[in-house]
Amino acid sequence: MKRAALHAFLGLVALGWVLPLALAVYASLRPYAETARLGYLSPPESLTLDYYARAWTEAELPKYYLNTLIVVLPALALTLLLASFTAFAVARLPIPGRRSLLIVFTAGNLLPPQVLITPLYSLYTLVPLPWWLSDSMSLYDSYLGLILIHVAFQFGFCVFVMANFMRTIPIEITEAALVDGAGVWRRYWRLTLPLCRPVLAALGTLQFTWMYNDFLWALVLMTSGDKLPITSALNNLRGQFFTDYNLLAAGSLLVALPTLVVFQLLHKHFLAGLTLGAAKG
Repeated sequence: MKRAALHAFLGLVALGWVLPLALAVYASLRPYAETARLGYLSPPESLTLDYYARAWTEAELPKYYLNTLIVVLPALALTLLLASFTAFAVARLPIPGRRSLLIVFTAGNLLPPQVLITPLYSLYTLVPLPWWLSDSMSLYDSYLGLILIHVAFQFGFCVFVMANFMRTIPIEITEAALVDGAGVWRRYWRLTLPLCRPVLAALGTLQFTWMYNDFLWALVLMTSGDKLPITSALNNLRGQFFTDYNLLAAGSLLVALPTLVVFQLLHKHFLAGLTLGAAKG
């Protein structure tokens, strides 16, 4: 009885997540005039892919995809690399106060980013950059500034997860390497990091999704419209006096497509990384 109730509850939760997506797909395939006349939940009179073609061109999606990749790929690589360095030190090296250090990294994720908007904006306008890195000659309105803010905010969470995962790796492996004369770098790069592929894939999937979907920091720290990420492209589909929500639904699905592809490619490693990382605190 309890098992059936649990399955029913999980089914309702899954339906609650899937239903809005299914409705968006359904709306994107129907002309707006038809849904305005009959309603969004009415049977379709015609289905078409025209809205996807219009969203691709009118929202200038290729340009905004490129803007997003320029920010997300370096930020993702830097976050995982720096977090793996720190996690190895916390999990495997006899550093005084390493548990307190891990708590500090974790506590940093509890700080609401909204409280830092004003000081970060002021700081970014004061930090100079050469002209070839920023047209504004500062961190403000630059890709580098957006990359750094993503790294800073995601670093603590990645350290926490990786450190817990590395503790599940048998200590005898690194001890044997230490006896054979392996230094810290070799123990990290040649032994520990290859065993962390599941957690790297799990974090890579999560971090790509979070960074890709970010809109707040791009809105606050950038001003040039041609530099904004993909999440801002949907504004191009909104009219001043009228918005075709079926067209907007098609654009939203095209914007979300890369995250679905990444998750589908890495979902096995994603699940393995979350399971193993939680096996030992």
